[in-house]
Amino acid sequence: MPSITRRECLGLLAASTALAMTPETTRGFFANDTLNVACIGTGGRCKHLMERLATISGVRIAGVCDIWDARRAEAKKLADPKAFDEIEFRRVLDRSDVDAVLIAAPDHWHVPMTIAACQAGKDVYVEKPLTHSVEEGQGVIDAVRKANRIVQVGTQQRSMPHLIEAKRLVDAGQLGKVHKVHMSWNRNTPRWTKTKYNIDPKTVRWDLFLGNAPQQPFDEYRLTNWRWFWDFGGGILTDLMVHWLDTANWLLALPDVQSAVTIGHQFAAQGVWETPDTIQTLLDFGPEGPEAHFEGTFVSHHGRAELVLMGTEATLICDRGSYQLVPQKGSKVEAKSRFDSPNPVRGADFYEEVNCGLYHLQNWVDSVRSRKDPACPVEAGVQAAAGAHRANAAFRKRSS
Repeated sequence: MPSITRRECLGLLAASTALAMTPETTRGFFANDTLNVACIGTGGRCKHLMERLATISGVRIAGVCDIWDARRAEAKKLADPKAFDEIEFRRVLDRSDVDAVLIAAPDHWHVPMTIAACQAGKDVYVEKPLTHSVEEGQGVIDAVRKANRIVQVGTQQRSMPHLIEAKRLVDAGQLGKVHKVHMSWNRNTPRWTKTKYNIDPKTVRWDLFLGNAPQQPFDEYRLTNWRWFWDFGGGILTDLMVHWLDTANWLLALPDVQSAVTIGHQFAAQGVWETPDTIQTLLDFGPEGPEAHFEGTFVSHHGRAELVLMGTEATLICDRGSYQLVPQKGSKVEAKSRFDSPNPVRGADFYEEVNCGLYHLQNWVDSVRSRKDPACPVEAGVQAAAGAHRANAAFRKRSS
């Protein structure tokens, strides 16, 4: 073994120590450190994500927070046995044993909670839509960047392997110039009555649920179906269209939506929802962007859930389990497809075999450690939500 000087030895030791001890986040995480995550707003969507988060190596679900006792108790069963539970989210953010938070509260809470979490030094996974209004966008971007936090927005198509592969085809110019985009999310809901849940108001902190929403009496249906009421959600466009709009933004590097024309109706949900059960919108991206159309309904599943990019060389048809590249007549592009699910139905909402929630959560955890932007950073979340808000604004102006 060749001899080395004491100075050289110390230099090598310092270099190796620096390599081994370089934190993978600005808060000092190492590759094998445990990431302590608290989950806020632990309804059905959160529980779905918690089941997947619990399978990621190096992650501990350290606590749960919800304003409804029953939801909080159910979520705690999915957390670490020693996990804490809280009613008020700010108490979670005050804890030094929480490194990051998963926010799945109603839409109107997304921005206030995300900003507060960033200011408290926590990294964030927040469900879509990121914003509840166009006006909230710049404020949450500024807060995230000022605090130097990692924020992943839950439009999880960006982390799906088959769509990542499809993006490579788009980036390689296989579609040619895309002038038209079609999006759909159609479902068939058989029951259109206000379900009686018999929730005891004493088990719910209704004031904390409302937050910055207008004051109103306790309503168990709005508590459990908030997506379809304007004070808390934005209906089909912010709940479903935003997924495909974000995917189109990502695949095509689209500019912001400039304007929208929207029609919608309550064919079955009259007296049950505030938002339409059937809606269509045309989105204008300006002279350089494509024309985009979205159709969504809860009274028929025809067409199901798809994104179609119509290019001069080929058309790309995407859903949550597959993509198909279909050449235009006379094109030299070769047909190509990928199916990650054995389900042959094109456009099905969700494929259990394609665990997109896990992919997106894993991407977030990796980003927390590397301090690199996640698949759907804050700016992308703001952009997609803004397009949906403009489409909703066009509907509400037309229907007023």
